[in-house]
Amino acid sequence: HRRLPAVIPTPPVSASPFPNPKSQYCCLSRNFSAALTPLLPVQLPSRMETHLWYVVPDEVKSAPLLSKYMELLPQSERDHVLGFRGDQLQKSALLARTLVRTTIARYQVDGHLDPRSLRFKRNIHGKPEVEWETKDGFCPPPLQFNISHTSSLVACGVTMNSLIGIDVEEKRRRTKNNILAFAKRYFTAHEVEHLNAIPDSELQQQEFIKLWTLKEAYVKALGKGFSSSPFNTFTIRVNTAAQESFCLVKARKELNMCLQSTYLFKAV
Repeated sequence: HRRLPAVIPTPPVSASPFPNPKSQYCCLSRNFSAALTPLLPVQLPSRMETHLWYVVPDEVKSAPLLSKYMELLPQSERDHVLGFRGDQLQKSALLARTLVRTTIARYQVDGHLDPRSLRFKRNIHGKPEVEWETKDGFCPPPLQFNISHTSSLVACGVTMNSLIGIDVEEKRRRTKNNILAFAKRYFTAHEVEHLNAIPDSELQQQEFIKLWTLKEAYVKALGKGFSSSPFNTFTIRVNTAAQESFCLVKARKELNMCLQSTYLFKAV
């Protein structure tokens, strides 16, 4: 019921940001509730691997457990979580921040990492990054991550040496405006033409959400913000002859978006 594309701008290797028969796709389970006990270590992804971690908020029902998760956060992050209106939004925000901390801590890049000890900073455009503690003999790893969440899904993507952007949108999300009119404001002519060629309104709506999610993920991967990378400056081309594959066209050059090897971890 949810779309979870992660986009990595890379040299041309494969043209699909979704699992396909040529991709290595593995689903594993890791205990998210062990946040306050030693976390099972996970090997860092290789250069051509992506690790996608996710948690379903509706499956986390224990109030004491949520309180334990809150203890992992510094006061500034707790204040941010509590600043959301409504229990559902607060819960999603809490799980998102907990998932990031416990996920990065699992890789144990500098020996045993306590999720509480991690510090984060934002680049000049607001994209979050790990602020590694500098000390003698420690070389920070080229670890990249990105997070996205809705009320029904929280997802975190991790790569090495590759930018990553991830976006999660509700598949049944509805737009208040006419789809094509809205697309003409933000999408390129090719994308509008692609949507206009879909006669079924429901399928057109789904395709719109798919394109919007892919575009959002790409902009997040660049880490420059929407104002620096407007949606109408690049095109997502759909290859309907190849099991729903996509490629990115920007400045007359075609870049493939690739997840060559994908490991999907459900944090339960």
